[in-house]
Amino acid sequence: MPEPLKFSDPDTTAKGEARAVVALTHLKTLWFNTGSLCNIECLNCYMDSSPKNDALAYISTREVSDYLDQIEAEGLPVEEIAFTGGEPFMNKALPDMLADVLGRGYRALVLTNAMKPLNHRRGQLLDLKTQYGDKLALRVSIDHYTPEKHEDVRGTDTWTPMLDELTWLAENKFNLAIAGRTLWNEDEATARTGYAALFAAENIPVDANDPAALVLFPEMDGGIDVPEITVQCWDILGVAPETMMCATSRMIIKRGGDDKPVVVPCTLLPYDPAFELGHDLAGSTTSVKLNHPHCAKFCVLGGASCSVG
Repeated sequence: MPEPLKFSDPDTTAKGEARAVVALTHLKTLWFNTGSLCNIECLNCYMDSSPKNDALAYISTREVSDYLDQIEAEGLPVEEIAFTGGEPFMNKALPDMLADVLGRGYRALVLTNAMKPLNHRRGQLLDLKTQYGDKLALRVSIDHYTPEKHEDVRGTDTWTPMLDELTWLAENKFNLAIAGRTLWNEDEATARTGYAALFAAENIPVDANDPAALVLFPEMDGGIDVPEITVQCWDILGVAPETMMCATSRMIIKRGGDDKPVVVPCTLLPYDPAFELGHDLAGSTTSVKLNHPHCAKFCVLGGASCSVG
């Protein structure tokens, strides 16, 4: 269990050392959380997404468009607009949001479990693919390369629907990436070999040895004790603060019952109000204090990134 005083003071660790912070170097990727509802409920989902969790409301096309207008008005160097959830395809407005994003010249990324909600949007996805090609990318979650372990996390009868949709995406030459998890104490080489065999067997054109094409995410269990990150840690670990997700990203969320969305530093911290950075992008440039276990476990120590490049 975590020590009770850890991550309690935004400026100082439990040992009294100065806490590490990350400055926004430039806004490269703007994320939208489309809503926390999901068609399935996974083991240890850091978002607690489920068919019942509507803590984060569906964001609207108009709200997405407003932030795209802000990017242009502020002259921000955004290259990529990304969508996460919940399951983004549960939000019926997602294809319209993608059309707006792609029509303005940005790359678009959607994180998806590639199940029934995506199946219902096949026609709209094909239209977007025809018009914008590889500027639209989808990252499909496959928690393990075996059906048994994948379903240990995602539940029974989740493997075949995912594989059916993934095969359809591959056959139609969508720009694809895969997200896996590191739950099973496998070394990375073993995991990548296993995924490579799966991709070869199913004709999935993803390079399992490319860490941007197959992203293996560390676990984010809030019950596990993780070290706090101090300003000295950057040199000790050989990690640069500008490589952290919050150095180049922000995410837009809309809490259930709120009138308007808010900006948060990254995809990992949608529920903690202490990390809110206001309603507008112009005011969200504040440095981020790494005062959360996810900051340490996922980003600094795990070395993970949610972006595609």
